[in-house]
Amino acid sequence: MAAAGALLAAIACADGADEDRGGAPEDAAPTGVLDLPVDARLAARLASFSPLPPVPPDPTNRVADDPSAALLGQALFFDERLSANGRVSCATCHDPDRGFTDGRELAFGLAEGRRKTPTLWNAAHHRWLTWDGRADSLWMQALDPIEDPTEMGATRTDVARIVRDDEDLRALYEASLGALPEALPEGLVTARPARPGEAADAPLPAAYASYTEAERAAIDEVYVGAGKALAAYQRRLVRGDAPFDRFVAALETRDPEGLGALGGPELRGLEIFFGKGSCTLCHSGPNFSDSEFHNNALPALDRGEPDDAGRYDGAAVVAASPFNAAGPFSDAPDGNAARAVRTLRQSSETYGEFRTPSLRNLAGRAPFMHQGQFEDLAAVLEFYSTLEGQTLRSHHQEQILRPVRLERGELSDLAAFLGSLEGDPLDSRRLAAPTRDELRAAASAVRNR
Repeated sequence: MAAAGALLAAIACADGADEDRGGAPEDAAPTGVLDLPVDARLAARLASFSPLPPVPPDPTNRVADDPSAALLGQALFFDERLSANGRVSCATCHDPDRGFTDGRELAFGLAEGRRKTPTLWNAAHHRWLTWDGRADSLWMQALDPIEDPTEMGATRTDVARIVRDDEDLRALYEASLGALPEALPEGLVTARPARPGEAADAPLPAAYASYTEAERAAIDEVYVGAGKALAAYQRRLVRGDAPFDRFVAALETRDPEGLGALGGPELRGLEIFFGKGSCTLCHSGPNFSDSEFHNNALPALDRGEPDDAGRYDGAAVVAASPFNAAGPFSDAPDGNAARAVRTLRQSSETYGEFRTPSLRNLAGRAPFMHQGQFEDLAAVLEFYSTLEGQTLRSHHQEQILRPVRLERGELSDLAAFLGSLEGDPLDSRRLAAPTRDELRAAASAVRNR
């Protein structure tokens, strides 16, 4: 995929941006851009990349757009009680100040993980979640880290106890998801089902098995409800209306102010992005991602042979999970998402493939790639410009990936264009834990309806 190489090179920011620009003055626009300011054919292409539309509906989650559920999810997202040591929350790895990542090569919750923390910006626009697509909805994705021993290490009974015993969280839960199930046990010991590779008689699975079937169903219902509330919050983590969007809107109206949203470097970068770079083969559509999976033969973080199966394993995980769109907890088990997961097959051709990330809102997201292999955007540029370090023995790598070999000034212009994809900031209150007073006020309003 030459396009993947070119576009990922585009997110790199070369040092010495004022150096060699191939003779182009600093504020000169690429040929033909400012004349219209872009030709009609390119303008028509740009219209399919902007604006960022509303997030698609999620029929599998009946509270996906419920305000009470979103506030509950926001509270849970920042709640460190949802971890085994009481010091880790979802926001530990998905830090709003770091582009909803953590600034590390490999995620670190209770222990170091295998991959880089992916951003949550605009995540609701993806068909599959995580680097390997092992979740097919935001709510499914939200559940596994809570019980993963390397991430948060808590259990579903911990989640149920916190929601039940916190008066304000319980009010928000019941306002959106309904009354807590009657079969929810009064005494909730720490318990969960066995995880892959864990013996059924291990302490936590054994404790979970000690509950009756009705009690387990009640625990699972609250656990899934919390996941759906977390998804309702994350669906609001969307940033559009970037300078690029204002420019595209102005093309139709010929609004001079809007056309000025992109300067000379951004316009030169735009021409490279949609022309010479062929970047849109992978980073397409309004979210600048095809939401598909590709193997670009990236070097492993330790520079050894890659051993991460990526999508090959991820497809098996999502297909087998009871929390997928076709499973018993889905609110649309016969919908389009359910049909997609039912027809999903594990194929050797997907070995080592990872999901194309969105190029919107790149600020704060370094290091880059699924293992944080590249410490900054300049390193991404170097790799895709030369392909030096490519793992040639990788399984089924993209066969049309070629060195981009853009000049220093061209790469700088591409970086400037990608900077124009930075959306307007969200209200800061959406990016922090709700205060107890805010929760109490919301809970009180719910009770007084």
